[in-house]
Amino acid sequence: MASNGLWIDIEFCTGCLACEVACRYEHGFAIEEFGIKVVEQVLNGGQTFNFVPIPTDLCDLCVSRTAKGNLKPACVQHCLAQVMEYGKLTDLVKRMEEKPRSTLWSPKPRKADRKPFASAAA
Repeated sequence: MASNGLWIDIEFCTGCLACEVACRYEHGFAIEEFGIKVVEQVLNGGQTFNFVPIPTDLCDLCVSRTAKGNLKPACVQHCLAQVMEYGKLTDLVKRMEEKPRSTLWSPKPRKADRKPFASAAA
């Protein structure tokens, strides 16, 4: 089980897409690939908008950055609304208890040089 994760406060995301751009730049993803994707949720006949950042299977919590110990994942570093935190899962669970409209992401560990959908022979 992974020991680190990503906590996201979904109540205050502004939908600026800085996390998407930072992630794509950090990993060199193609235009159709996302490590994190901001989804727009429209409710109440278009009167209410929510923006929900959702990490994808390409998210590895920027292991190449975070392994150095002093850098946050690119999405956290560049989030303009500061609605994301990276840290130990035990600490993030406590944070989540304080803030019900939030989510916690902990990706499945994998080799840093292997994308999740690549075959084992690749």
